Amino acid sequence: AGIGLEQYAEGFEREQIDADSAPYLTEANLKDLGLPMGPRARFLAAIQALSPTARPASPTTPPSGVAAQSPAAADAERRQLTVLFCDMVGSTALAQKLDPEDLRELMHAYQQRCGSVVEKYGGHVAQYLGDGLMVYFGWPHAHEDDAERAVRAGLEVIASIKGIVAPSALQVRVGIATGAVVVGETGAGDASVPKVAVGETPNLAARLQSLAGADEVIVAPATHRLLG
Repeated sequence: AGIGLEQYAEGFEREQIDADSAPYLTEANLKDLGLPMGPRARFLAAIQALSPTARPASPTTPPSGVAAQSPAAADAERRQLTVLFCDMVGSTALAQKLDPEDLRELMHAYQQRCGSVVEKYGGHVAQYLGDGLMVYFGWPHAHEDDAERAVRAGLEVIASIKGIVAPSALQVRVGIATGAVVVGETGAGDASVPKVAVGETPNLAARLQSLAGADEVIVAPATHRLLG
């Protein structure tokens, strides 16, 4: 409930998931539980921010009784952020058609192409979520036109991935929202590690992405006003 996922509590109870087992959940597990991409990202980010005593033991876990503050807690700040969610259309069908190695190469090419476009427009890939991306415009570096940068990036991703060799032309859905969040770095720039962004904006962007049609960008009203 603290991270806005109370609507999924019944599924967690049904599968007997508690605080001890939650840190071991993978993105695939969360998808099986019915969590869309946005809530999956928030859950994984929340797990990253847990106290070391609540995570699986590791060699870097401090001794019992030593307080540890996560980087997210230390570096978190309030920012206006434009969040972009991008998700590939028909990835399940692709997985059925392609050999796993060929699928891996295709997904790598897709992620590289998307990442290059995001970098071109000054965005930050906060997390790769299987066949999707969560991107921040406005953190760690803010620009006056971050909303416009996000929309241009979304449109260019749609065009750019057409050049990737695949059984059929790749398509994506894009959702973009702008608003206040509390955000901090937890992975020292590593796009495979979730960055914590707390607020309604990431959820809204994820919901808009789920409503978008193939090769369509949907923007929230606040983003639309900034584009004006």
